[in-house]
Amino acid sequence: MQKLSVFQNISLDGYFVDRNGEMNWAKSGVDEEFNAFTAQNAKGGGTMIFGRVTYDLMASFWPTPQAHQMFPVVAERMNNGLKVVFSRKMEQAPWNNTKLVKGDLVEEIRKMKAAPGEGLVILGSGSLVAQLAPEGLIDEYQMIMNPIALGGGRTMFEGLKTNLDFKLTNSKTFKNGKVFLSYTPSN
Repeated sequence: MQKLSVFQNISLDGYFVDRNGEMNWAKSGVDEEFNAFTAQNAKGGGTMIFGRVTYDLMASFWPTPQAHQMFPVVAERMNNGLKVVFSRKMEQAPWNNTKLVKGDLVEEIRKMKAAPGEGLVILGSGSLVAQLAPEGLIDEYQMIMNPIALGGGRTMFEGLKTNLDFKLTNSKTFKNGKVFLSYTPSN
């Protein structure tokens, strides 16, 4: 069975996007140490999972010359890795190596986890996390806590009807003030 992970940037007050749905605030404070961590983390295999909004954001940045210049290792992985986008509205997903899935999210993820592979990772896509977390389908939550308070926005667990408990499995503090946190569900 494939493991499903989440990789998400969050603000100090727990938001993954600000009031305007933007996440450009997560780009601040990037330095050599953090870039090295990001490049190493990007080398992991597996299929990247997106919701439509995050897919559109990623597809508009990673294929650009700017992305290749700023983050060559990550850009290579993002552009050439396998990707799945969940959307009922999209008609096509033109970004390289992307499969468009319009079916039931929970059922499709169960099928994907049961299939052979190198693992699955949700990048951003907080609405997917909010739907999959209560179903117990996410095996690991990797977050970059950014030293910024947004005062509003959306959380990864928006609409959660019951408490979810987690166990810290790894952490790393960066000189730029960002903190990597990795959790697994306790239950």
